[in-house]
Amino acid sequence: MSDAREDGQVGMDIRNTNTKTHLKTAGGALLNWWRAATLDGLIVGVLWLIGLELIRVPFAPFWAILGGILQIVPTFGGMIALIGPVLAVAFSGHDEWRLGLVLGLYGLIVILEGLVIGPYVLHRTTKVPWWAAFLGPIVLGIIIPFWGVLLAPPLLAVIFAFRKAPPPPPALPRG
Repeated sequence: MSDAREDGQVGMDIRNTNTKTHLKTAGGALLNWWRAATLDGLIVGVLWLIGLELIRVPFAPFWAILGGILQIVPTFGGMIALIGPVLAVAFSGHDEWRLGLVLGLYGLIVILEGLVIGPYVLHRTTKVPWWAAFLGPIVLGIIIPFWGVLLAPPLLAVIFAFRKAPPPPPALPRG
């Protein structure tokens, strides 16, 4: 009985070690996802700033900062961020052309973020492959309509953190 402790519990240290390891892995994955979401918001905020300054929207830096912060909220953050610049252009007395440019800028940012920036940043900061970062929110959004889109990126980061790394290639013989 070399494995048994005095209180009769066998293998408890192994379970605690595994639990701590799993919690560290999951916590690290969530931290990396948060870094990816923050970097994504920063990039989107810069895109908003460049576009809104080119269109000459009033209070463009404020709307760009707000757009970057709201990027953390999946799906709805970009839509909420659009309200400010649209109202600023509408109430500033500019023509409808500038309003159309703001809406076009929003469409461009959403397409770039959803198809390129978001999956790329998530892939670079976590172990989530590009295809999973792209398709995960779509599939989970169909399975769990509202919550699937919100939970997909951090859930994918945790799932792919637990995947085993591929074995290293065999060493070539020296000769």
